[in-house]
Amino acid sequence: MNESAEYSVTASDMLEYLYCPRYTYFEHVLGISQNEDKRFKVQKGREVHEEVRKVNPNYLRKKIGQTGKESDVYLSSKDGMKGIVDEILFLNDGTAAPLDYKYAQYEERLYKTYKYQLVFYSKMIKENYNVDVLRGFLIYTRSQNKLIEVEITPADFIELDEILKNIKLIIQGCNYPNATKTIRKCDDCCYKNICEKQI
Repeated sequence: MNESAEYSVTASDMLEYLYCPRYTYFEHVLGISQNEDKRFKVQKGREVHEEVRKVNPNYLRKKIGQTGKESDVYLSSKDGMKGIVDEILFLNDGTAAPLDYKYAQYEERLYKTYKYQLVFYSKMIKENYNVDVLRGFLIYTRSQNKLIEVEITPADFIELDEILKNIKLIIQGCNYPNATKTIRKCDDCCYKNICEKQI
C-alpha cells in the first residue's frame, strides 16, 4: 500500500479477511453487505463499549505502568488504514499500547484475529504519536474483565503489511481468493449461500 491509496482498510476489514479472504471479496468487490448489525455478538459488543465509557473513565492501570490514556481515538495512516481504538495507554517506559475490549471469555489462547487487531492499532499509534509500541492489551468482558498483555514485535508489523497487501490485491485487483481452510467457520458465515465452497 502507498500514500496514494484510493481506498481505506479498517480493523474490521482486516478481521474479516483473516476469518476468510472471501469476506473481503464479497463485501468490497461485489458490494454484498453482510448485515452485521443483526448479529448478536456485534450488538452486545457495542453495548459493552458504551458501558465501559461510562464507568470510571479516568481509571489508570498502575500495575502495568500506565500513566495516561485516551479513549475512543479515531486514527488513520498514510497507507489507507483507519479505525477507532478503544483506549490508547501511555506507559511509564515511554511507550504506548492499544487496549481493546472483547465481548468474549478468555480461553487460555490468543486468537490471531485478536492479536492482529492490536497490531493494526499499534501501527497507527506509532505513526500518529511517533512513539514505540511494544505491547497491547485485551480485556475479556465475559471473564470478569480479565486483562491480557500481548507482545507486539517487528515481525508482527511485517506480517501486518503482508496482510494489508493481500487485501489490496483482492479489492483493487478484483481477485477472487481461496476460502478459509477451516471448514467450521463456514457454518456461521453470512455468505455461505453464495460461496461455491458450500453450495
